[in-house]
Amino acid sequence: MGKTVIFYKTAEGKCPVQDFLDSLPGKVAQKVAWVLSLLEDLQVVPSTYFKKLVGTEEIWECRIQFASNAYRIFCFFEENSVVILTHGFVKKTQKTPEQEIEKAEAYRRDYLKRRLKK
Repeated sequence: MGKTVIFYKTAEGKCPVQDFLDSLPGKVAQKVAWVLSLLEDLQVVPSTYFKKLVGTEEIWECRIQFASNAYRIFCFFEENSVVILTHGFVKKTQKTPEQEIEKAEAYRRDYLKRRLKK
């Protein structure tokens, strides 16, 4: 049994990961959908596609390679079986940009804070 995948929404109702997915060319979007289906279907996802970012506040990345481009979608777990996708970007360098990691961590804190208020 895999996981439930949820898209993070800001307090204003924006959905950064949806905006990212909408910006992708069709074939890339198909590959992203396939990788996300692995998350939903597999108990253990190969690290080629899903990996914890070292030195972060529990941030993971979905890793999508298409042609010569690398795409990343950041996410975190809520309990063990729910994955919340925060946002995505096209990775242009070897190192993951610090501001993208900080954004994912801020989204995670915001999500958890608002969840506790419910």
